[in-house]
Amino acid sequence: MTRLIGLAGWSGAGKTTLMTRLIPAMAARGIGVSTLKHAHHAFDIDRPGKDSYEHRAAGARQVLVASAHRWALMTEHRGQPEPPLKALLAQLAPVDLVIVEGFKRDHHPKIEVHRGANGKPWLHPEDPHIVAIASDVAPPEARLPVAHLDEIEGIADLVLGHAITLEAFLRR
Repeated sequence: MTRLIGLAGWSGAGKTTLMTRLIPAMAARGIGVSTLKHAHHAFDIDRPGKDSYEHRAAGARQVLVASAHRWALMTEHRGQPEPPLKALLAQLAPVDLVIVEGFKRDHHPKIEVHRGANGKPWLHPEDPHIVAIASDVAPPEARLPVAHLDEIEGIADLVLGHAITLEAFLRR
């Protein structure tokens, strides 16, 4: 049964750093993890001169690149709107836990990642889907569980305690 939780926060809050620390902590607990990261604007994992890039530039809607070590499927929107989170989650193979990075406006349980030095506002007062907080400063008047950004095992406990089943999220 796949479970789902997100990490949400402003740019520079430490979401990716936290993610790269949480994944091995989950693996140490025997939990297989996949991730889904929201990227900004027109990111590209391909580059000019590569065959796959040339296929896409020529108009291919999908290009699947495969090797003995991994495969990647690139899909061009070609004027279609960005797919919703639910459609993207459907592309993942079954796993124990999916951690979503970004998608802070979507309606799934999220842990707010906050770094005081950024000077950005807190998300949890306005987002009812934030279920816990990971921060390097104490949140004002938080009525949610809080862990310090360096308490990886504590954050892992929050993740597992607040993740919902993927099926429950897809029914929403």
